[in-house]
Amino acid sequence: MSAQLIYDLVPLGSIVTFSDGSPRPPERHRKKFAAWENRNGGGRLIRKQAEARVGSTTLPASITLHKGDYGSQGTVVLRVHQTFSVNSDLRFSVKERPAIGTVLVLDGAGDDAELVHLAANRRAAEEWLTRHGYPNAVLRQVTADTAAAEVGGGRHHDCADF
Repeated sequence: MSAQLIYDLVPLGSIVTFSDGSPRPPERHRKKFAAWENRNGGGRLIRKQAEARVGSTTLPASITLHKGDYGSQGTVVLRVHQTFSVNSDLRFSVKERPAIGTVLVLDGAGDDAELVHLAANRRAAEEWLTRHGYPNAVLRQVTADTAAAEVGGGRHHDCADF
């Protein structure tokens, strides 16, 4: 599946993997392994950003994956995201969709909102918000319709077969 299809069809909160199809090099070849890891991995889909114009330049639509958090004793000191243009040559696949009934905590309203937390239910989402802030947060419960289809690029798609 292409990055464009992820943008068009896959709901926020899904676990997505990406690959260039190359074999994994041995970890002892640190530079080759690091380059391979940059083009082969996965994460949670947290943002879909529409195409934008900056002056005379057009930036293509993109998707952003949350690859991980690093820190200690419950304090996150580094959050790793990776953004891909919808024109990426990588192959993507969906490993998991958010469960029906879970609640997406978005940093604001609108199509470019970023997923900041995925909660088991509305009560858990509200409790998380009391500890973490986000005054413009929007809560969106995952329903059967949103788990199976997502609006992206102004189009509605049924993606039950993915």
